[in-house]
Amino acid sequence: MVEILVKYLPEHAVHPCFELIKMNHVHLKIVNDRVTRHGDYRKDTNGYHLITVNASLNKYRFLITLVHEIAHLVAFEKYGRMIKPHGNEWKYTFQQLMVPFIRPEVFPNQLLPLLARHFRNPKASSDTDATLSLALKQFDEKEENGKIYVFELPYGAHFRIHNGKVFKKIALRVKRYECIELKTGRVYLFQPNAEVEQLSF
Repeated sequence: MVEILVKYLPEHAVHPCFELIKMNHVHLKIVNDRVTRHGDYRKDTNGYHLITVNASLNKYRFLITLVHEIAHLVAFEKYGRMIKPHGNEWKYTFQQLMVPFIRPEVFPNQLLPLLARHFRNPKASSDTDATLSLALKQFDEKEENGKIYVFELPYGAHFRIHNGKVFKKIALRVKRYECIELKTGRVYLFQPNAEVEQLSF
């Protein structure tokens, strides 16, 4: 397991993560990319703790995702299955598990203040923290996929998302962008860091 973790985690996070996995009896599965989530946790009918994490994540996002999912397991075991999946018990557990990792030996210096701020009140997904998400994306393997962030599009621009739906960017509402789906006329809100394909009409 350590040899596998070395490929996916920052060097100084490998052994602490291995200990977390061992201590909590986690069956870790590294899977092909899923668009809708970075990882997930479930307890199967035999009582095994199954955690999946996307193989395509950069090592910093992989670490955050792995600890996020272990926090679900630990919170459910400690507080019971009736708690909200991303409620206060999970937030507190996630904070406690992440604290040992938020240091310069593990994360690059430019991420540390963003992580410190994020973990004052962690969200259900690091993607909803646009500043942190964009900072983490700098460490992704670069691929020329023609994608652009919603915040980079001019107002009135048309774009397509991963499921093929086409939208028009209309306005900024507080922190998210109001966009209309062309086929249905329904209005949706997009995070500024949502990756989309710009269309030319």
